[in-house]
Amino acid sequence: MKLSVVVPMMNEEDNVVPLFKAIREALKDIDYELILVDDGSSDKTIERMKENADSKTKIIIFKRNYGQTTAMAAGIDIAEGELIATLDGDLQNDPADIPIMIEKMNETNADVVAGRRVKRQDGIFLRKIPSKIANWLIRKSTGVYLNDYGCTLKVFRSDIAKELDLYGELHRFIPVLAQMLGAKIVEMNVRHHPRVYGQSKYGLGRTFRVMSDLMLMLFMQKYQTKPMHLFGGLGIASLGVGLLINFYLFILKLFGESIGQRPLLTLGVLLVIMGIQLITTGFIAELIMRTYFESQNKKPYRVKKIFIGK
Repeated sequence: MKLSVVVPMMNEEDNVVPLFKAIREALKDIDYELILVDDGSSDKTIERMKENADSKTKIIIFKRNYGQTTAMAAGIDIAEGELIATLDGDLQNDPADIPIMIEKMNETNADVVAGRRVKRQDGIFLRKIPSKIANWLIRKSTGVYLNDYGCTLKVFRSDIAKELDLYGELHRFIPVLAQMLGAKIVEMNVRHHPRVYGQSKYGLGRTFRVMSDLMLMLFMQKYQTKPMHLFGGLGIASLGVGLLINFYLFILKLFGESIGQRPLLTLGVLLVIMGIQLITTGFIAELIMRTYFESQNKKPYRVKKIFIGK
């Protein structure tokens, strides 16, 4: 099978029929399967999907709402295509862009083609401005230079998609996760339509979740296989400063000065304790990291190709 299309769905009953029509028209010349993942819908989304399903359709129904990232991961897990495309079920992404993205992938020999929404049809203050700020922060902090991390429309090679390890709400950081796997990523402009039916599932509150997820991404990107470099470095710095402060106060005490009421004494003791805790955390994180890789026979590297000379 050439292509698997994964679409998370939640309360999109009015979008189901237009979605089927758009995908079938856009992919009529491609051998594909459509994987719809219902993420705890409370309306007639499931009923509509079953009514319109054909032999190319698979429907995954969750027992409750788990979130878009989990829905996307479930679809990717059962996908059988050589390529995997993801898009939203609200028809703001255009399935007609998928064949063009596949051509782009073949032309550039990329592992991931990410969509960039041009003329984005969303509100300025609640969607566009927070998105631009988040995109800038992610670009500068991770070194993965894309313009639109929030666009769900992407095409992956299957081996990359299935190793992404999507948890929580990390779908916004798929390009960063892919880059950590050594994937070549290219970005191209895609169409973006205004939402016609249903309500958006996103609000301003997601900005704070993006920031917390960004901290996790930075840790995974830089220190996943060497956590002691982070915790040990911070711990040694804290312990060193604390010991210097305490040594200075000890000298003062030898000269008869009172140090018991000095805030500096409290700071010195706290820095020493914090340094010891950070170093200990580093040891524990190293053990957890080794258990993570060794228990699953995972390797902390990916081999692109092995060449054997004759």
